[in-house]
Amino acid sequence: MAPRGLIALALSVLATPTLAEEVGRVGVDWTGNDIVIEALADPKVPGVTCHLAFFERSLIDRVSQGNWFEDPSNASIACRQTGPITLGDIDRGEDGEEVFREGRSLILKSLRVRRIYDAENNVLIYLAHARELVEGSAKMSISTVPLWEAAPVD
Repeated sequence: MAPRGLIALALSVLATPTLAEEVGRVGVDWTGNDIVIEALADPKVPGVTCHLAFFERSLIDRVSQGNWFEDPSNASIACRQTGPITLGDIDRGEDGEEVFREGRSLILKSLRVRRIYDAENNVLIYLAHARELVEGSAKMSISTVPLWEAAPVD
């Protein structure tokens, strides 16, 4: 493979499906732990924005707990229509597609958002969950966006 092809492959593997923008940060204790709120626009469904809230550990907390390299898996998500919705070329399969991914540890854990299209009810479902290499996590949050004006797609 040509060097240019290797660079493109590396960038595609390392790329995050979409970027989130921090819109809020709330301190929750004296050690500097925060709840971070990020906004992320669905890259394939213009008109839908999700807000994701998660816990970010401080340096003091990392030292006192002895766990330097990871944040908790907990997250909460709320998605809403923020403009005219246009369904792009989205995956309509039962497991949907990943919209967002952010590392929660050095290499083993990530926070992810998946979009699933419920054709029968004409609704987009957004699921925030942790993905871990070794152990799965039951921590998740879900939000739905009804597609009132968009016609169901077969």
